[in-house]
Amino acid sequence: MENLKEKFVKIYKENITREGADKLLEYLLSDKSDFFTAPASTRFHGSYPGGLVEHSINVYECLKDYLSRQRTKELYNMDFSDETIAIVSLLHDICKVNIYKPGTRNVKDENGVWKQVPTYTFDDKMPYGHGEKSVYIINGYMRLTRDEAFAIRFHMGFTGVEDVGTVSNAFEMFPLAFATATADMEATFYLESKGE
Repeated sequence: MENLKEKFVKIYKENITREGADKLLEYLLSDKSDFFTAPASTRFHGSYPGGLVEHSINVYECLKDYLSRQRTKELYNMDFSDETIAIVSLLHDICKVNIYKPGTRNVKDENGVWKQVPTYTFDDKMPYGHGEKSVYIINGYMRLTRDEAFAIRFHMGFTGVEDVGTVSNAFEMFPLAFATATADMEATFYLESKGE
C-alpha cells in the first residue's frame, strides 16, 4: 500500500495547479509543519500520528465518490473540477497543523487500576476558529473560489457552534459546502478509528 504522505502529494500535484499551490505544498512538507505526522484530533477520530493526512485523504475519496453520483450531478447540479474537489478535501483541516502536542492522561484499566496512556493536548497559537482558520491559511498561499471558501469554512456542518440558520443558508447557497460536510462526516464516523 502506498505511503499516506506519498499518496497525498500525488493527489495534490495531479490536481492542484493554481498559482501558489506549490508554495503551500512546500510549507506542508517542510519542518515548519507537522501535517504529515499530526493526529486529526486529541482523542477521537484519527487520534494517532498521521491521522490528519489519513483523514484528509479519506475526505477526498468520500467527496469524489459523493460528487460522482448521477443524481448529485443531474438533480443537484453539483459539478466541480478535480482541482476544487482536491483543494476542499485535502486542505479543509489545515487549521490543525502544529496545534496538537503529545501528552498523557490517566485512565482506569479493566481492573480499575489507574494508568497513564498517551494522548494529545490542544495548543492553538492562532485561535481563529476552525474552518475560517483553514480558509485564512490557504488564502495566504493561493486564492480560493467562493465555493471552495464556503465549503472549507462550513465543513463541520451542524456540529460546530454556528447558528443553525447560518449553516443552513451556507448549505443552500453553496452545495459544495454540504457535500464537503457530508464527506467529512462519512470519513470521521465510518472510516476512521476512535481513540479511547
